[in-house]
Order: sequence, then C-alpha cells, then structure tokens
Amino acid sequence: MAQRGGQAQGQDNIFRIAPYYFIHVLDQNTNVTKIEIGPQTYIRQDNERVVFGPEKMTVVPPRHYCVVENPVLRDKDGKVVVDKSGQVKLQHADLEIRLAQDPFPLYPGEVLKQPVTPLKIVPANSALRLRAVLDYEDESGEKRTAGDEWLFEGPGTYIPRKEVVVDETIRATVVRPNQAIRLRARKECNDREGTDRVTGEEWLMKKTGAYLPGAYEEVVDIVNAYVLTDKKALHMRALRTFKDDFGVTRKNGEEWLITLKDTETHIPNVYEEVVGVVNITTLNNRQYCVILDPCDDLGRPQLGQKKLIKGERSFFLLPGEQLEKGIQNVYILGEDEGLILRANEAFKDGSVERKPGDRWMIRGPVEYVPPVEVDVLMKRQTIPLDENEGIYVRDVKTGKVRAITGATYMLNQDEELWEKQLPPVVEQLLAGGKDPLADRADRGGDATRSTKPRDRTHVVSFRVPHNAAVQIYDYKEKKARVVFGPELVMLGPDEQFTQLSLSGGKPKKPNQIKSLCLLLGPDFCTDIITVETADHARLSLQLSYNWHFETGSKTPEDAAKLFSVPDFTGDACKAIASRIRGAVAQVQFDDFHKNSAKIIRSSVFGFDANSKVREKFTFPQNNLVITSIDIQSVEPVDQRTRDALQKSVQLAIEITTNSQEAAARHEAERLEQEAKGRLERQKIVDEAEAEKSRRHLLELQAQSAAVESTGQAKAEAQSRAESARIEGEAAVEQAKLKAQAMKIEAESELERLTSAREAELKYVSEQNDLELNKSKELAAIESTKFRSMVEAIGASTLATMASAGTETQVKMLQALGLKSTLITDGTSPINLFTTASGLIGGMALSKRRRLSDDEDNDDV
Repeated sequence: MAQRGGQAQGQDNIFRIAPYYFIHVLDQNTNVTKIEIGPQTYIRQDNERVVFGPEKMTVVPPRHYCVVENPVLRDKDGKVVVDKSGQVKLQHADLEIRLAQDPFPLYPGEVLKQPVTPLKIVPANSALRLRAVLDYEDESGEKRTAGDEWLFEGPGTYIPRKEVVVDETIRATVVRPNQAIRLRARKECNDREGTDRVTGEEWLMKKTGAYLPGAYEEVVDIVNAYVLTDKKALHMRALRTFKDDFGVTRKNGEEWLITLKDTETHIPNVYEEVVGVVNITTLNNRQYCVILDPCDDLGRPQLGQKKLIKGERSFFLLPGEQLEKGIQNVYILGEDEGLILRANEAFKDGSVERKPGDRWMIRGPVEYVPPVEVDVLMKRQTIPLDENEGIYVRDVKTGKVRAITGATYMLNQDEELWEKQLPPVVEQLLAGGKDPLADRADRGGDATRSTKPRDRTHVVSFRVPHNAAVQIYDYKEKKARVVFGPELVMLGPDEQFTQLSLSGGKPKKPNQIKSLCLLLGPDFCTDIITVETADHARLSLQLSYNWHFETGSKTPEDAAKLFSVPDFTGDACKAIASRIRGAVAQVQFDDFHKNSAKIIRSSVFGFDANSKVREKFTFPQNNLVITSIDIQSVEPVDQRTRDALQKSVQLAIEITTNSQEAAARHEAERLEQEAKGRLERQKIVDEAEAEKSRRHLLELQAQSAAVESTGQAKAEAQSRAESARIEGEAAVEQAKLKAQAMKIEAESELERLTSAREAELKYVSEQNDLELNKSKELAAIESTKFRSMVEAIGASTLATMASAGTETQVKMLQALGLKSTLITDGTSPINLFTTASGLIGGMALSKRRRLSDDEDNDDV
C-alpha cells in the first residue's frame, strides 16, 4: 500500500520513509509513542502500530514562521528531553514560534497551530498595535505587563512572540492644509507632543503631514477648516468653558462671531460648534434696517431695544440679533405721495413733542427714514378726480362722511375712504349698465351683464337716458329730487335711488321689470284681457296701448307726480281693462264682432261734448296719457263658440276648395287626352322602325352564317398542314439532339475513368512513400532509443547487472530477515536460489512490460 513519502509492504509491516518524512509509532506494550525519521526502511514489530504518517516535515523558509502548540522540552544543548519510559516531555498549553530553520518533524503531542505564514511587513506610515498577554522582558530590557499596549511602527518586519498578540493594523492619517485630526484618548496617556491626556479627552492635531495615532489614541474625525471671506463669518457656540485659539475665555453656551479680521481660516475646536455661516448684510444708500436686541460694544445683547442702521454700510449680524422687517427701502415720496405715521413711544421730532399713539402725515417730495420710535401705517397717494368722478371720505374722529368730486385729493391722517352700500337689486342694475330704451325685450330678463365689480369708495354715478327721469331720495334731509335725462347723476353719501318695479308680460304680472329710471315715452305696452258679452260669450282680447307722460314745465310738483304711482303700467292696464269689460258686457257677440274697435275705443277714451270719441285718456295721478289702442287679436274663450266659428270658416274654405278642384280636374282630363293621342301616334311610328331594323338583322345573320361555314373549312385545312410540317421538323431536331447527348455521355465517361485511374495511381504511390518513410524513421528511433538506453545505464552498470547473479539473490533473502526457515509441502524440495530468482525475474518482467508500454505510447 502506497503512503505519503514512503511505501508499506507485506500487510503494513515495512515502511519506507523518504527523506524529510517521519512517522509516529505506538508501542502497545509500553503505550509510548516514538518518532521515526527518514530516510530509512522501518519494519514494524507485532506490538507496534503506526499512528501517524508518513508525513512530510515542516519546512519554514526565510522570512516565514509557524506556531507549534505543546512544544517538546529541550535541554541546554537543544536536545529533546525524554522521561524514564522513553516518552518525550511536552510543554503543555504553551506555544512556540519557530522561524526559518532546517526541516523539522512534529513530535508526538505537538500540534501545528498556525501553518507556515510569511512574516508581517509593516510599511512606512503604518504600525501594529500590540498587546501583551503575558508578563515578559523584551530584548531592549523593557518589562511588559499583561494588558500593556504599544505600537510597532514601520517600516520594518515584525517578529511575533508568544507573549504578544496583534490587535490591529493602524495606518497614518494624512493631514492636509486647512485640516486637523480630532483625537480621543482611550485611556490615560501622553500624546506625541508629551501632553498628559485623561481617558475620554479629545484634542486636535493641526500639524500638516502624516500622523500615526498612539497606542491609546483613536481618530474621531477629520475636521476641515472654514475659509472666511469678507462676506462670510462663522457663528460659534461654546460647549464648555475653555480658552479659544485667540486667547479669549469662552463661557459654556456663549456665542460669538469669527470674521476675516480675526483669521482667514478657522478649524473649530473640540469644545466649540459651528452654529452656521453668517452672510454679510449690505445696505446701499437707499436702504435701511432695524436690528432687534442689538449687542453693545462688549457683545452683550440689549434685550428689548432697537437699533436703526442706514446705508451705505456692510455689517454682520451678531448672535442674538435679528432684523425686524428685513432690509427695507428708504421711503421716497413724490409730490403726490404721503406717509401716515404713528408714534409707539414718546420722542421729540424736531421741535415737536410726539406722544405714544400720535398720528401725523408727511408729504413729498422728501426722502424719509422712520426712527425706531415711529411706525409707518400706510402710504397715501393723491386721487385724481374728474368733474364727473368722486370719492366718499369719512372723518375717523367725527364720523362724518362727505363726497369729494372734481378735484385731486389726498387723504390726511384722520380720513379714510368710505364704502357706500347699495341694495343688491340696485347693484345689479348699476352693474348691468343698460339703457332702458335699447332693448325692451330684456326688461324682465337678467340685468347683470357687466362682470367688473363696482368700487364702493367711488361716488355712485348713473347716466340718465334721454327722455327719462330718475328719482333720488336723501335720507338725511328727507327730501327727494327728480333728475331728467340726458344727465349724469352722482349720489351723495346719504342718497339712494328710487327703484321702480313694473308689471310685465302678457297678461300683465307684477314685479317683472326692475329699473332705476322712468321712461317718459312715447311707448307702448301689450296686455291680454278676458271679456264677456251680454249673451255670455267669453272672449280673449290682445290689446296694445300707446302711452307717454306729460311733463309740462318740469316743476318739482309735476316731477314728483311721475313717481307717485310705483307700478304705472300695471295700474293703467287694470283701469283700461275694467272699462273695456264694462262696455263689452252691454253688447251682444254679433254686435261686438262687427264693431269691436269702436266699442273698445269709446269705452276707454269716452265721448266729448260733440259725442265724438276723444283722442286720449289721461291719468291725473301721474300725468300718464294713453293715445291709442290697437286690437291685435280676438279669440273666443268658450270652446263651443270657438268650434262654431271654426265650422263656418271651414265651410267657406271647403266651398272654395271644391270649385278649384273641379276646374283643375277638367284641365287635367283635357291634357291627358292630348297626351294619349301623341302617345298612340308615336307608338305606330316606333313599330314601323322596328320592322325595318328586324329585316336588316336577318340579312346580316344570313351573310355571317355563309362566311362562318367557308372560313371554318379553310382554317381546318390550313391547321392540319401546319401541324404535319411542325411534327416533321420536331422529329429531325430530336434526332440531332439525341446524337449529341450520346456523344457527350461517352466523352464524360471516358474522362471520368481516366481521372479515376490517375488518382488511384497517385494514391498508391504516395502510400508507398509514406510506408517507406515510416519504416526508416522507426528504425532510426529504435537505434537512437537503444543507444540512449545503453548510454544512460552505462557500461559499468551493465557489467554489474551481469555479474549480480547469486549475490543479489542472497542479499534479497537477507533483506527479508530469514535465517533458517524452510517452506515445503512435504513432497518436493524447494530451492531458495530458484525461488529468489523467480521472484526477481517476475518483478523485472513486469517492469520491462511497463517500460515497453510507455515507449509505445511515446511513439504514438
């Protein structure tokens, strides 16, 4: 059986241990394990057992190491110490680090805890943080106690010790310009500058370059410096009481600014934090600002105070300061502008003593910067007003409201614009802006066409159309005035329009037309009324009245009469309808049907002293005059009356229709007879023409039949002759083509046979050449092989092999350890020489066979 580094033979009794290999052998009688090191052939005894190996020795090359656990004990000369039973002594639970040396075996009990490992090379700007696990004294004489930590700094090669473990590899941190390293002490120590540090203490290292932290130091962070400019500053806060980089003692929680005047770059200390970057506040010559809680010269905030700063100026807001309303522009007032001011505390304004709450106004042109004691309430501008425009102004002290029109006006500090409220209906009528004369059809419709809302502080104005009147009532003076158009009406603060709500529609319904102005006419209105005659025939009359108002001299008394009747259309239509109903009730239906216009006009207008119908009908209450009446339609209300009238009308229509139908029928019959005569005559003419066409058709058919029979016979004869000619030519051409095909086939077959014979000859010739070359090369290879084997073995070796003979067999028997042993079956003797020769011959024969197989494989 093959083993690593050796061979076993004869049921694992013989072990051939190669050089630099070893085995562990257990003596089962003494229970002691010993080591056997090669090169040797080890014959195992019956009481022995190989428990380990063959195994290769451990080789530690230069700049490598390994760790062995439970190493053997050696004396002063370096020899292994064994006890009285022959067992090697071990240093149990101990470790031994072995560096580059000759290959060594592992004794029984030794364990290779760490395989061969390259020594750790520590480059520059790096270090190993080491920790002692046992007390020991190093080569320099320094005593180390268990738990101590220190650094092994590069460049160098670290040689490990069993008393020391490597916790971690530390790399140097590169500190660039405007950077610092924030360090923390893991325990009490001295830093690289010799300063004592306590556990948990933090500090900054600002030196530019690579910094390697100490054994008890750790890097918390890399702090970048803040670059300060003339437009940026740092807002700092102290985390504890300390002295900053500028030598100023800062209290815990204190805040301050660092500007370009102090330093160009600043790295925050460990006991200070950056609250934020403060941008510079810049004011031009037209700006100002108010600072709340300003700081004094010592940086202490003055709570509750204000400070006014005017431009041009640039400054930083100190901690605790803030702008009241940001950066504000200086008030530049023109000639038409002003400011309303109010004092929030007592102060002296020039020669005037101002008290808290005082209000006053300044007018332009001026540049004004309000002091901290003054609040700007609002900015006023002059309001330019045309002679037809105005505003309502209210005095905040007295409460009096007045209208200002036709002048440019600026409100003072005690005045404000007043909004005049109007009823919603009046608002809609004013927003519509319709001329009542423009479209009568829209009187009862939606009057809100304008989408622009009314400015309630402006004086309410209304354009009174031509031939119209508007009544305005003053609630303060309790008087009304009437304005005739065309005129522009402007309402005072206490004036309101008199709204008209008139009847409309057919028949008249109340509150259909909303209007602010009263049209004076002439105009018309239409109404539908129901009357009943003396014989109880109920009729529906649609009447149209022409009317107008008589204004006379337009005195206030006459003008007031126009608006004395709120719904003049409804009242006038009711009065006229009552008169017509009374007159119609006194006559029969036939009389009213014949004289309806006369009856209605006489009932409305009446008769004068000459028994003639008057020309007009006047209402004295409001001077409304009805000038004429138009009867547009008369329809019976009763269904029976309506049916009778409809029958009479239908009868008249039927008589007229029958007469017209008879005349039309007679005319149609006459036209029909004339058409039939023309049709019969045309029919006869058409039949004669058809007979002529039929005769001509028969003649053409006979001619075509003769031509058809002659042409068919001729075509058949010609086709048969042409067919015979074509068949003869095709047979001749086919014979020629067949002869050419046979010639081509014969030539191609001859050419194919010639090519095949030539290729076969060429193949046989090349194959013979290849066989000849192969035989020559095999002969050369065999001769070269034999020559090489003879040269490799050598003449002396061959001579030795030839003369070995019996001596070799004797040595083989001695190697087996046989002295006086004889093996026989009792019937035939055994020759030991012959046995050994057969054994050696069999082994040599098998070896030659393997060599022959290998040579054949090489040849292939």
